[in-house]
Amino acid sequence: MQRLELSERKRKILAAVVELYIETGEPVGSKALCDNLDFTVSSATVRNEMSELAEMGLLEQPHTSAGRVPSQKGYRVYIDTLMKKRPVTKEEQRYIDSLLLPSAYDPEKLLDGVARALAGMTKYAAVSTKPGGSGADIRAIQFVQTSRRTAMAIIMTSTGTMKSRVFHCDFDLTPDILRVFFRVLNEKLAGLPVATVTPAYIQSLAASLGEMTMLMSDALMAVLDVAQDLMQTEVCLDGEMNLLYHNDLGQSEIRRIMDFLSRPQELSRLLLQQTNGLKVLIGKETHRPELSESSVIVSRYNVAGREAGAIAIIGPTRMNYGKIMSNIEYLSGSVGRMLTELLDME
Repeated sequence: MQRLELSERKRKILAAVVELYIETGEPVGSKALCDNLDFTVSSATVRNEMSELAEMGLLEQPHTSAGRVPSQKGYRVYIDTLMKKRPVTKEEQRYIDSLLLPSAYDPEKLLDGVARALAGMTKYAAVSTKPGGSGADIRAIQFVQTSRRTAMAIIMTSTGTMKSRVFHCDFDLTPDILRVFFRVLNEKLAGLPVATVTPAYIQSLAASLGEMTMLMSDALMAVLDVAQDLMQTEVCLDGEMNLLYHNDLGQSEIRRIMDFLSRPQELSRLLLQQTNGLKVLIGKETHRPELSESSVIVSRYNVAGREAGAIAIIGPTRMNYGKIMSNIEYLSGSVGRMLTELLDME
């Protein structure tokens, strides 16, 4: 977006309009604005400045009111250049940590708990994605015998994700056979990106095994199935019903958002496209028509120094960005640290 040159007075007036509107939900008039500015200026001057901000596309005037509200462009300028992020207090940190600690040793439950905690804290729809195989390496492959002729293939990744698949053989399995499976497949696959394990790669690997191919064919297919499972991003969703209680969203907007939230792969794609930390997408910036009147605040979390997943909230464009952004940033940092510690313990 082209950078707008705003005078100091216009900057303060725009910031005051955004903050008053976020606080009250009512269009902001010149008199209310004068009462909330930290400098003295006449109502006439404020009206002129607001009119110019409207001409610049930063404020809008609802047809039913003489007051002004921020446009999506106005919110963007506010967030990028005017907003003061509110630090997370020690008390809030302890509260957030208390929500996560009960599931800190179980990655599956942890990410479910994150979405639930975030929905409760913000009163918006909350999403967390579990670390997937995209961008992750295979850390190790394990085999566990489950019956005379069945075993479980388990892949552990560099982002702490673990998936398994039970497979059946036409012969009796023994500890020695499983040790062969373990040795061969870890030699061939450990350290490779999960995305490398495609049907073509497994076919090539099978061809290279010579006389062992028949012995290992079922184990190879199980490993392929697990790798393909890992490439699917799992999404945890909570708080969709919160959207029903926000007057800023009409029934048609809520239906469109709900429809989008019901498509997890599209939702995860939107979130995981946002790289390098914290991002705010306002309305049309999402490039999703279902979210054209909504805002998405998303933060990527890192596991062992690599981007692994995302947490986000989705709600109306009128929200307390400074507070929510700080909370999400702290939450994603905590999640990343907990998952990294779990990985180090293995």
